[in-house]
Amino acid sequence: MKVLANDGIATSGVVALENAGFEVILKTVAQEQLADFINENKVDVLLVRSATEVREALIDACPSLKIIGRGGVGMDNIDVEYARNKGIKVINTPAASSHSVAELVFAHLFGMVRFLHDSNQNMPLEGDSKFKELKKAYAKGVELKGKTLGILGFGRIGQATAKIGLGIGMKVVAYDPFIDSVHIGLEFYDGQQVNFTIDTISKEAVLAQADFISLHVPAQEDYVIGAKEFSIMKKGAGIVNAARGGVIDEVALVAAIEEGKISNAALDVFENEPNPEIKLLMNKNISLTPHIGAATLEAQDRIGEELATQIIKILA
Repeated sequence: MKVLANDGIATSGVVALENAGFEVILKTVAQEQLADFINENKVDVLLVRSATEVREALIDACPSLKIIGRGGVGMDNIDVEYARNKGIKVINTPAASSHSVAELVFAHLFGMVRFLHDSNQNMPLEGDSKFKELKKAYAKGVELKGKTLGILGFGRIGQATAKIGLGIGMKVVAYDPFIDSVHIGLEFYDGQQVNFTIDTISKEAVLAQADFISLHVPAQEDYVIGAKEFSIMKKGAGIVNAARGGVIDEVALVAAIEEGKISNAALDVFENEPNPEIKLLMNKNISLTPHIGAATLEAQDRIGEELATQIIKILA
């Protein structure tokens, strides 16, 4: 059986599949050529990440497909129910990248509160000539310890983010319409564990209390954070979106920053990927990354292994 990893797969996944007798094709086929390639090569399994779209037309055009796999959590680039109604298994890897995304959230948070995203640009340009001025400009940072972290969406990634927040001494409040309470255990290198119970509260209560907001929600029709939500938030709060583009109203975000309502923001995902709006890219109060939340070597290994395990279980 043939597996096309159109957006790539870690070596660990390739090895596991090949050891089970699968042929793995590591080739990136252009979207418009994908159906022809799948049919010509009689591909049984199509693996994608966020770049490749698997819509109804492609599914209809490729009768050989038995499995569509998404390396990651969100599957908004796949017509999941349509595929399943056609008898195709659709799988993803919801647990594999949780910690990687959570660490990126805190990379942004630590950088934001100490202005690293801005100073890393200005120090190479003016560090030799305006050192004292830059020192003064970046000398008003704050600590995360003791602050309140608000998490919208309290699934696996939200909980992984909460663990790091608790570990550095933050208070964590959370909202999730499908979860009432979560038990979180912090495991340490020496085997010790500290347990927390977090009861979810209303979205409005999270927004009103939090010094920093982190979004971990799926793509949806309406904005999760827009002008109304920014008006509820604390003056000077920060916000991070490492979930999905389109869950924050980016126009309202820029306005909230310009009005001083929001002190800083961090975006790993954008409404208009892969062409983010220039107003976001040029705003010195926004820390930016190009959708790399799950892009760690460890997460990619876990994703590859998890996909391989599921495929082998279904088809072997």
